Amino acid sequence: MKVLQVSAEIFPLLKTGGLADVAGALPQALGNAGADVRVLLPGFAPVLADLHDNRLLTPLTTPWGEAIAVRQGRLASLDLAAYVIDAPALYLRPGTPYEDAQHQPFSDNDRRFALLGWVAAQLAARLDEQWQPRVVHSHDWHAALAGAYMAYLPPQRARVASVFTVHNLAYQGLFAPRHFFELGLPASAFAVDVLEFHGQLSFMKAGLYYADHITTVSPTYAREIQTPEQGCGLDGLLRTRAADLSGILNGVDEAVWNPAHDAALAAPFDARQIEGKARCKAALQQALGLTVQTQAPLFGVVSRLTEQKGLHLVLDVVDALMARGGQLVVLGTGEAALQKAFAERARAHPGAMSVRIGYDEPYAHQIFAGSDVTLVPSRFEPCGLTQMYGLKYGSLPLVHRVGGLADTVVDCSLEDLADGKANGFVFERFDAHTLSRAVARAFALYARPSLWRQVRARGMRQPLGWGQAAAQYLALYRRLCH
Repeated sequence: MKVLQVSAEIFPLLKTGGLADVAGALPQALGNAGADVRVLLPGFAPVLADLHDNRLLTPLTTPWGEAIAVRQGRLASLDLAAYVIDAPALYLRPGTPYEDAQHQPFSDNDRRFALLGWVAAQLAARLDEQWQPRVVHSHDWHAALAGAYMAYLPPQRARVASVFTVHNLAYQGLFAPRHFFELGLPASAFAVDVLEFHGQLSFMKAGLYYADHITTVSPTYAREIQTPEQGCGLDGLLRTRAADLSGILNGVDEAVWNPAHDAALAAPFDARQIEGKARCKAALQQALGLTVQTQAPLFGVVSRLTEQKGLHLVLDVVDALMARGGQLVVLGTGEAALQKAFAERARAHPGAMSVRIGYDEPYAHQIFAGSDVTLVPSRFEPCGLTQMYGLKYGSLPLVHRVGGLADTVVDCSLEDLADGKANGFVFERFDAHTLSRAVARAFALYARPSLWRQVRARGMRQPLGWGQAAAQYLALYRRLCH
């Protein structure tokens, strides 16, 4: 089974969020399950630098008349076959993949990411005579036009199926309607049932309309996005495609997230030999200037600092958490007001709270290893990898019951503790009071060390790798190709 995975970023080369983790891990898992997988990526500087033994395919001219090249080689960091779009004028810029140095979206993002879908379609149409995919699997709005371009290809000798995965429906790739005429799609595609969305051009809607099958990154999120509350205006379209929509829970790349073999940690540990976790906690406390003590539960936040992630609720409970004797470590970047508010709270609680604005991958690993509780109070969460990292590293997740958080975390209620199912703390209503009650449950369980150790060990032993997800994707690919 030849599969082309299409995404805008990939870990460890380029990461702004969980999409990169999935893009880096899923191809490896599919390969381990027997698939012949290649990836298609924009030619951002770290990607081009990592591409070895590459050859140029036939030069191309984009629908808007720009000459570009496609290189095929291997990504050395992942030992993975890849196609990379070599278009320096589009991709070699300061800033993030999506924004300039002033955090403003690039004005030509429509072209930059339409190109990703267009090249995917060219590969489906045998741009590379040596390799043609049977399935093109595109991820999120950046790659969403792949299915649209494929729908208008000339008939192929072998049909190529398209799969589109929604990682976060809230980010839709919306552009002014004038940009549609640059894309090279027929005029009929800009219609209310297709790419037009309240007068704008929606890349996300194109992915949902044209793909042979739509997946999301958790079963619960697949149901939630069919409702007005979480459908972001696209729930009607999603309900019409319900038969072609499924949720496949993301996994954890256990080659990267494994406390028994993690070079970033002060000491290794696992569910059977947990002693190293206490050393990781003490090392983290000492490094951050927190009071070094075992009896204080240490709460960790590794997140974008946005309202969607529920971080304003965390601010509402900080003082109560500190009054109970807890500690809090925060790593993230995002909305300026939240960044400022967390920094101010940290200054008000020296020795008990630390905030670092930015993102640091090794430091994130250290927070999961050193903390007792991982806070993920998101308003909505398509899958969430943070709570899974917490489980792997013995940091019990405290989550809002939505999306993938609901699919992976079971509350420490009396009945679930008795049944041996509990692995964290779950709150139902998205408000500070309900979050505060969940924090109180965490303190209550922490005061019972033997029970805490049982719950922690259960979470650490959960099978969270990519094997099950890869098997589900392969079954879907086979069904679409027959």
